[in-house]
Amino acid sequence: MDLSEMRAASTAERKAELDSLRERQFTLRMQKATGQLEKSNELGNVRRQIAQLLTVMHEAEKQQ
Repeated sequence: MDLSEMRAASTAERKAELDSLRERQFTLRMQKATGQLEKSNELGNVRRQIAQLLTVMHEAEKQQ
């Protein structure tokens, strides 16, 4: 989900996406801890997506 899709999504969709991203982050952290993580940049990408999504959610809160 890119930034424009995040802004167009409903609150429920954003929360579902956030849950999904946090689960993905947990999985990647476990892979890193066990030495199974092949694409180390993927962890940073997920963290960035979480931050972007949280920013969009806070922006939407302030507008209401």
